[in-house]
Formats: sequence, structure tokens, C-alpha cells
Amino acid sequence: MVVSTFVIAFTGTFISERVIEPRLGPYKSTSIKQEQTFEKLSKREMKGLLMAAVTLLGIVALTLIGIIPDNGFFRGSDGGLLSSPLIRGVVAMLFITAGGMGLAYGFSTGTYKNDSDVINGMADSMKTLATYLVLVFFAAQFVAYFKWSNLGIIIAVKGAGLLMSANIGMIPLMILFILLSAAINMLMGSASAKWAILAPIFIPMFMIMGYSPELSQVVYRIGDSVTNVISPMMSFFALIIAFVQKYDPKAGIGTIIATMVPYSMAFLLVWILLLVAWLLIGLPLGPGAGIHYVLPG
Repeated sequence: MVVSTFVIAFTGTFISERVIEPRLGPYKSTSIKQEQTFEKLSKREMKGLLMAAVTLLGIVALTLIGIIPDNGFFRGSDGGLLSSPLIRGVVAMLFITAGGMGLAYGFSTGTYKNDSDVINGMADSMKTLATYLVLVFFAAQFVAYFKWSNLGIIIAVKGAGLLMSANIGMIPLMILFILLSAAINMLMGSASAKWAILAPIFIPMFMIMGYSPELSQVVYRIGDSVTNVISPMMSFFALIIAFVQKYDPKAGIGTIIATMVPYSMAFLLVWILLLVAWLLIGLPLGPGAGIHYVLPG
């Protein structure tokens, strides 16, 4: 993973500068609202930020008072924190913190003068989520029906069976496993679900063949990582489209996939070459994690 950090960072930068950016061309804003300018903060804005900071410190102080004493009101019935109201209500605490800071800033700067202004501000913020909510609704239906059909599970099991029956060497086998993981990624959005299906099949198989469970995990992660960003089944795919449409209103699923395919292909090729070199040299995958596995006698 340490080596991959530098290799993938270099590869991603190269693809961005030499392939993606020249194809996109210079960015031109489609509306005045999208033009962003940076100006020095006014005294009123500085006052608003100060009041927001004071609000945050007050909430933090109240939270510490509730958790530091053994009988603090934010502790659980057993005196611990894992079952405490603070942990169970962390979403509510985040809402109160963000909302309190926003109210402090708004009323201090004069942006908010009454409760109607607060409601209008919240409504304006929700407008930016409209596109995302619509996309997520239809994406959720597609994912749900695909899961209901069990096509992803069927393909995963059938693909595993083909690999198990293939009598090939270590490097070709690992490359095929990468390609299988990458292909299944286009059909199943959850990485944990894919691993839950593949791990019971491939880990014992590879161990019998003399390959360590750590190697199985590494190879799976390569295949799973390279096609995430081009898979419509990914949970955040609709969110990515919504963000891109902020800069290109005509962008859709095809635009995202076409833009990201060069990254996927480059990362796949580079990672396979890195894995092959690693296996040929025989370097360990990490502390106490070798490539080969010997079954106990």
C-alpha cells in the first residue's frame, strides 16, 4: 500500500494533465452565480465568525461537562460512552452544532432577522440537493431490482468456478482474479458484499494452492478499486453526477464514465505491473504477511 500510494498518485497526475485536462478544454462558467471571487472579510463577517466560534466552544464545553465526570449526563446507564446518549445521538449533536453555529453567524451579520429568514435559508440550501435526490431515487430502484435478481451473485459464483477449474500459474491466476473482481464491481455496488461472496471461495482455494490469504485480499482490492468510479452501481455515483452538473449542466452517466475510464484503465495496468513485479521479486506484502502459505501438516 505504501508503494501504491506513490505509484497511483503519479499515474493519476499524469492522466489528469496529459489526457483528461486537454480533452476537457478551458473551463467557462455558464452563469454569473458560478463565478467565485475572494474578498477580504468585512467587520460584520468577522463578528459572525467570532460568534460562530463562541457557539462551537460553548457546545464543546457542554459536551465535555457531560462526559468527563463519572456521573456525567452524557454517559450511559453503565457509566460508559459506547452506550451513551452522546454516541447514540451523534447525528443530532452534529445537527445542533452546525445549526447553532449557522444561526449565530446569520443573526450576528444581519443575514437572519427572524425565523422566516432561517426557514428561507434552509429551503434555498435544499434546492441544491434537488438534482441529487431525483438521481438517487432512480439509482436506488435500479440497484434494488438488480439485487433482487441475484445476477451479481450468480456471476460471481460462476466466475469463481471457472478460475478454480483453470490449471494455470500464480501470476496468470492472480491477473484473472483481478479482472473477475473488476467485472463483478460493475454489477454489485457494495464492496463488503462482494468480498463476503468471494472470500469464502477464493481464500481456501488459494491457501490449498499455496498462496496466502493476504495475497487474496491484495489482489481483490486491486480489482475492486479500479472500476468503482465507472460503476453505476456505486453508492456515490449519483452524488458524483450532481457535483459535475454544477459545472456542466449537460453531464450525465455517460459523461462521468467517459471521463473516468482512462483513470480506471491506467490504474488497472499499473497495479497489475506492480503486482507482477512484486511477485517475481518475492517481496513480502507487509510485516508478517508473505506471498506463499504452507498448509499445516
